[in-house]
Amino acid sequence: MAGTPNLTTEGPTEVFEVEARWCGYRYIAGLDEAGRGSLAGPVVAAAVILPRRCSLPGLNDSKQVGESERVRLFAEIVRRAAGVGIGAATEMEIDRLNILQATRLAMRRALQALPLQPDFLLLDALTLSGLSIPQRSIIKGDGLSCSIAAASIVAKVTRDRLMVEYHRWYPQYNFAEHKGYGTPEHLRLLRQHGPCPIHRCSFAPVQLLLLDEAGIGSSAHQV
Repeated sequence: MAGTPNLTTEGPTEVFEVEARWCGYRYIAGLDEAGRGSLAGPVVAAAVILPRRCSLPGLNDSKQVGESERVRLFAEIVRRAAGVGIGAATEMEIDRLNILQATRLAMRRALQALPLQPDFLLLDALTLSGLSIPQRSIIKGDGLSCSIAAASIVAKVTRDRLMVEYHRWYPQYNFAEHKGYGTPEHLRLLRQHGPCPIHRCSFAPVQLLLLDEAGIGSSAHQV
């Protein structure tokens, strides 16, 4: 693509989107995910197509934004975006495919959920094979591209709400607080209660508990 983006500005900008438009693309979708590192629940992806010169004060990588601000930005993005698509891959799909391939599956589902077809994709450090749509992978893209940052917010808020719902099903794990990530509290509750149906059995802390429950872990540690 023509030109070199100026990445000296703090926070995401439209520079990558502008470059794509210079090349003739009209509908540029940013994609990102939430929940790759969690021990429980789905991985959620979002695809967002923003209109030109869409100013969203406070927009940034979801990890850099507080919860109340993420919720506010989520509502603003959904209201102003030309298109928003959300997709997920379940914990069972994560265990079967591995987390990277499940993330790509969630992203494909997010693209399919868009109300209009994008003609260019911006992704945060990933690529999607087998697509006819041109794409660009940007390292730390959720902090550089406004479209990817918007997708990051949508994915994070959507997944957090899902984990709050799971908390109602399995209150003993306090999913509403840690959202399934491997915090000291979650690990303690996991050891206390054992895994539940939404835990990812292929992730090491859960896998080791399952092995111990099956009487395999202790002998394996001695080998």
